[in-house]
Amino acid sequence: MNAGAHPYSKLEPALVLDALDTVGLRGDGRLLSLNSYENRVYQVYLEDGGSIITKFYRPERWTDEEIGEEHGFALELAGREVPVVAPKVLSGRTLHKHEGFRFAAYERRGGRPPMLDKPEVLEFIGRFLGRIHAVGAVANFELRPDLDPDTFGTEPRNWLLDHGHIPEDLRESWTSIADLALDAVEAAWESAGDFEAIRLHGDCHPGNILYTETGPHFVDLDDARMGPPVQDLWMLLSGDRASQTKQLKDVLAGYEQFRPFDRRELALVEALRTLRLLHYSAWIARRWHDPAFPAAFPWFGTTRYWQDRILELREQVAAMEEPPLEPK
Repeated sequence: MNAGAHPYSKLEPALVLDALDTVGLRGDGRLLSLNSYENRVYQVYLEDGGSIITKFYRPERWTDEEIGEEHGFALELAGREVPVVAPKVLSGRTLHKHEGFRFAAYERRGGRPPMLDKPEVLEFIGRFLGRIHAVGAVANFELRPDLDPDTFGTEPRNWLLDHGHIPEDLRESWTSIADLALDAVEAAWESAGDFEAIRLHGDCHPGNILYTETGPHFVDLDDARMGPPVQDLWMLLSGDRASQTKQLKDVLAGYEQFRPFDRRELALVEALRTLRLLHYSAWIARRWHDPAFPAAFPWFGTTRYWQDRILELREQVAAMEEPPLEPK
C-alpha cells in the first residue's frame, strides 16, 4: 500500500479543526502534532483561550464499544479522584465521529517525566497505582482483550511468520528461540499460580506518567486490558538486580497502602518483558503501511534488526531461569 492510501493521509489540520467544531470546541487555527504513533494526537488552541488535547483513534484497531470501556474506566478513576486524564464528556458523549474518524478530547495537563531514581517518587507512583488497581479490581472489561501469553506472545509470533517478516536465513533461528521463550513464559505463568487478573492501565511506562509538584498523573489508557497487576509495575524498574529489587520495594511501599500485592506475580516480570518484545516487533510490522512507521523505524526489518531480536530473546530465556525478584 502506498503512503497516500493510508486513512491518516486524509487527516489534515482543517479536518481536525472541523471535527472539534462539531462538539463545540472552536480552534483558533493553531494546532501542534504530539508524539504518538498508534493514534494521532494534537494540542489545539481555542478561540476563547487555552488549549485542549484531541486524540484521533487509529481506524479499525478498537471497536466503538471497546473504546467505550477505556473511556468508562478513565471516568471511573477520575470520579474517585485518581489522577488520570479522562476524556471530556461533550454533548453527553466521550467518543465522537467526523468524516470517518473517531476522536475524543481531553484537558491539557502538563508535567515532566518522573525521576525514578528517587525513592519518594517511586513510592508516590506506587500509591496511585494501588488506587488504580483497587478500582480496576471492582469490575472486569467484557470486550477488550486480555494480556496473556496467547495475545501478546503466540499470536504475534504466528503473525510475523505467516506474513513473511523474518528473513529466510534467520527464520529457523528466530523461530527456535521464540518458541523457547514462549515455553518459558508459559512456565512462569504456571509458577505464578491463580493470580487475579484485573483492569490495568496496560502500558504504564514512564512516558505515560507526568509529574508535577502535586505528584504524578497518568495519561493514555489506550492499551487498557485485563491482566496481572504486576504489568503496571515492572516497567518502572531498571538497572541490575539489586537496583530493581530496591525500586520494587519503594513502589510496593506505596502500592500496598491501598491494595495488597500478590508476590507470586513477581515470577511474571521477565515473562511480561519477553511478551512485550514479541508484541512490539509485530506491532511495528502491522503498522508498516502507515507512513509514520518507516520514517520512525527505518532499521526495522533489516538483517541486523532480527539478529538483535534473536540475541534479545536468548537473554530473556536466561533471565526467566533466574529466581524472581524478592523485595525485602
